[in-house]
Amino acid sequence: MLAPPPYLARQTAEAGKAMQQRKFHHEDEVAEAPDANVHHKAIRFFELTVSVAADVRAVEAEWRHLESLPRNSLHQGFDWCLAWAEAHARELAIVEGRADDRALFILPLEIVSEQGVRIARFPGDRFNNINTGLFDTDLIVPDAEELQNLAYTLKQALKDRADLILLDNIPLDWRGTRHPLSGLASIENQNHSFQLPLFSNFEATLAQLNAKSRRKKFRSSSRKLEAIGGHDHVIATQENEAHRLLDLFFQQKGERLKMFGLPDVFQSPEIRAFFHRLLDVRASGHDTPLTLHAIRLRGEHEGHIAAIAGLSRKGDHVICQFSSIDETICPEASPGEMLFWLMIEKSCRDGAAIFDFGVGDQPYKRNWCKQETVQHDILLPLTWKGSLMVPLLIAVTKAKAAIKRNPHLYAMAQRWRSRQCPKAPEATTSDAE
Repeated sequence: MLAPPPYLARQTAEAGKAMQQRKFHHEDEVAEAPDANVHHKAIRFFELTVSVAADVRAVEAEWRHLESLPRNSLHQGFDWCLAWAEAHARELAIVEGRADDRALFILPLEIVSEQGVRIARFPGDRFNNINTGLFDTDLIVPDAEELQNLAYTLKQALKDRADLILLDNIPLDWRGTRHPLSGLASIENQNHSFQLPLFSNFEATLAQLNAKSRRKKFRSSSRKLEAIGGHDHVIATQENEAHRLLDLFFQQKGERLKMFGLPDVFQSPEIRAFFHRLLDVRASGHDTPLTLHAIRLRGEHEGHIAAIAGLSRKGDHVICQFSSIDETICPEASPGEMLFWLMIEKSCRDGAAIFDFGVGDQPYKRNWCKQETVQHDILLPLTWKGSLMVPLLIAVTKAKAAIKRNPHLYAMAQRWRSRQCPKAPEATTSDAE
């Protein structure tokens, strides 16, 4: 049984009652979303009542309201989380913090079992590039005591469902805003993410980089493709076209990873179903959980897809979720690099402010990006099993970080991974993870 920390006794009776309450919502209808134009007072964390809902539809309206706020990641958006849950046939535990009869924060979590330990984590797992949870701007950044109170309340709310809360890939500072839970960070994540700031003028965007060299390379790639018939920048807007292109991506990526002796992280039917479900979500203006872009050849190789990438967008933030290339025809034209040029150029025209290459340190990302974002993990044990798991996870994270930052160790690790894939050649440090 978890004992309350001594400082809880110092809270007012009203605040203590609010933090101790646990409610489980199973409403059948979605309430109307809060009016964004209504002015609300600032709320402190100790004023919140924490509850857990299992029915995603019951909290959909308030969930969509919170996900619309610029500070919150699209990976905790309603459609992203629902697609993941349905593809994996899992229920979600939606943790809400409420005050004044409205949700001030939502943490959508799935419960998975690893080595006999039940872990509550964000839906999406390794396919999330940035996690924030969903927090209202009316929430005042909590002090240390409020954070410890919140941690205790989360433990009480979820201890019958999970052994450990693991909130990973959280940037403590993101676009000038400090994360409300930054004080609970346990360890720096082994992966950083990489971004390119965008300007409405594409030339101004290129000026941050080696613009002359990039323009020269782009012209060279264009000439090489024109010599074999030319190319089109395809954006899949038709449903059938998008799903066919996604299946082709899975094929290309699988072959590419096998060639480098790496496991195919997109191989499972559940992961593929997840991304197909995202394609079925209707775009809202420029905002979309997944849109596919491609380089399609013309001429003698009419219809051949030389490169594919999947982009997500929320507000002015564009994230590249994945990419693949097929080098069987004219590899010297670097179709992957050309596709990034075209997507970034279009993102500038469409008013985006940042093009995010996601997590994972690769040379092509460093060549494009001017910003590197450090992310952290939050680990909150709920039971004795969770307490035993925390130091193990921290040790694994530290080991991975040490390997990734040492080229010699990383090459050795990649060679070891390649030996796990039968008949595959050794991997190199330049291939995408």
